[in-house]
Amino acid sequence: MRTAQQILADSAVIAVVGASRDPLKAAHSVPLQIQRHGWRIIPVNPSADELFGEKVYRTLADIPHPVDLVNVFRPAEDAVDVVRQAVAIGAPAVWLQLGIVSPEARRIAEEAGIEYVEDRCLAVERAVGALTRRP
Repeated sequence: MRTAQQILADSAVIAVVGASRDPLKAAHSVPLQIQRHGWRIIPVNPSADELFGEKVYRTLADIPHPVDLVNVFRPAEDAVDVVRQAVAIGAPAVWLQLGIVSPEARRIAEEAGIEYVEDRCLAVERAVGALTRRP
């Protein structure tokens, strides 16, 4: 199993479930920061059309190309369904943001052979590891 930083470093395309239009929310500022460091962010939100200069998809299943990582900004009770969707689209890894913990989501990911990170912030791990996808 890769570490959280290895998962991030190896990912080029990150689907962000629960990406927010509100610049004051972490679900906006974290994906934006990750995008600025060279990752492609694919926002998933049923009530927006464009975020971070990218088309917004309603569900993971609507994304027409593979994603390397599914990043989750949804409450823990929603994480189970998001992980099931991640399994269905063949995502190799799922990352629940800081403060989000779900033993059931973890079980589903592990049974499907998907790498799983929870209760960690993508932006913090990027900064601590000094990670970037920019040349």
